[in-house]
Amino acid sequence: MSLPETSLMTSSTAAVLDIAVLVFREGLECVLVLAAITTGGSGLMRTARRPIAAGVGVGFLATLATWFIAVGAVNDLSGSVSALALQAATGLLAILVLLVVMNWFFHKLYWTGWISLHSRQRNRLLNNSEGDAAAEGKFARRAWLGLALLGFTSLYREGFEVVLFLQSYRLRVGGRVVLEGAWIGVALAGAVALLTFAAHKRLPYKKMLVATGVLLGIVLLVMVGEQAQEMQLAHWLPTTTIPALAPWMPDWAGLWFSLFPTVETLAAQGIAAMLVLGSYWYASSPRPSRKAAPAPATAAAPRASNPAPWPPKQPAITMPSSAGPAPTAPPPRL
Repeated sequence: MSLPETSLMTSSTAAVLDIAVLVFREGLECVLVLAAITTGGSGLMRTARRPIAAGVGVGFLATLATWFIAVGAVNDLSGSVSALALQAATGLLAILVLLVVMNWFFHKLYWTGWISLHSRQRNRLLNNSEGDAAAEGKFARRAWLGLALLGFTSLYREGFEVVLFLQSYRLRVGGRVVLEGAWIGVALAGAVALLTFAAHKRLPYKKMLVATGVLLGIVLLVMVGEQAQEMQLAHWLPTTTIPALAPWMPDWAGLWFSLFPTVETLAAQGIAAMLVLGSYWYASSPRPSRKAAPAPATAAAPRASNPAPWPPKQPAITMPSSAGPAPTAPPPRL
């Protein structure tokens, strides 16, 4: 069975949807982090939102700069590396990013670690600057820069992952398709941000995370199938066809879901599915509660070679004589 060319495999519509889902998911995570570190209605907290917003703006500009740097680096490599090898390498990078995004155990640590770290740093900066704010009516320079850094890292971390992920799609479907999907994802994430910060609406964030997680799981399986097929075209993997499955996998199954009747592609998709489901099971399975360690037993005193008899002998009591003890002072005279 001859495999189709990679450029014919990827549907532009499917690529736009995949990109939009990932960008929206990363934007949703950024909104949740920012919502966690900007909660509070005090005047000091309202003032703190300004440097955080400035840091978010700088993070967005840094993400755009990272995109152009990554595009330039990939274009430079295209002159010395074959197109198939470059697509296979960037595809592996995109799959690693998706595995990080889809890893449920990582996200359990993410929400309890990354968000709480930002909240602790915000509280520390606010507490340190309370005196300055009360005295001068504005933040100290150090506190302002610290809060701006919180906003920067909240957005740039997600943007950096998106930039790495999109390089594979840019090589396969071109920059126009990538731009369309990215703008759709940014628009959806922007709508959630407006409802959260401007309209102060409480949205079903958990349900949105679960829904986008399921969609990203499908995207992961599609990308793994495409990546395995690209590695076969680049002769990085062998091609072992399964003739019995060929009638059950028409061309549209390969175009939309990257399902091909080969052992290597199906095995790679199965491994990816097991990794995601296994991490979800590990994160959701109950942990046995750690019992408090018993108090260490006090060391017994060394026993004497001739132990004392039990019960112990009472000391002899000396009775006073009939004359009685001599008074220490003469009795007073009546």
